Amino acid sequence: MKTTIWIFHWFPRIICILAILFVSMFAADAFAPGLTIWQQLGAFVMHLIPSFILIAFLLVAWNWELVGGIVFIVIGLGLSPFIFMLNYNRNHSVGTSLGIIAMITFPFIVVGILFLVSHFLKKRGGGYGVAHGLHG
Repeated sequence: MKTTIWIFHWFPRIICILAILFVSMFAADAFAPGLTIWQQLGAFVMHLIPSFILIAFLLVAWNWELVGGIVFIVIGLGLSPFIFMLNYNRNHSVGTSLGIIAMITFPFIVVGILFLVSHFLKKRGGGYGVAHGLHG
């Protein structure tokens, strides 16, 4: 049981960090020829705002897994229709739009579920520290 709690403690955190890094890569399109360095940096920071918000949610989830799990599930499910329609209007392909949903929002739904599983495993098993002999 100890290994299971350890895996479910770290797996959502690692996946979330990787998903945030993936989303952050899209900010690189802010660097375009013909703009000054300050315009490019300003656009880059603006493009990173979603990543900063996701980092804030990760910090919440890191300490309060139940709340964080719910937040990430709501983010993933709530943004899916918006991102689908945005991409469908651009490429007119249901398959491509669903693929984009799978890459962008699905990881956050999975992260939310894993945070919830971690929360309930710790609650049932006495907590991460107790299960590893770190407390009492």
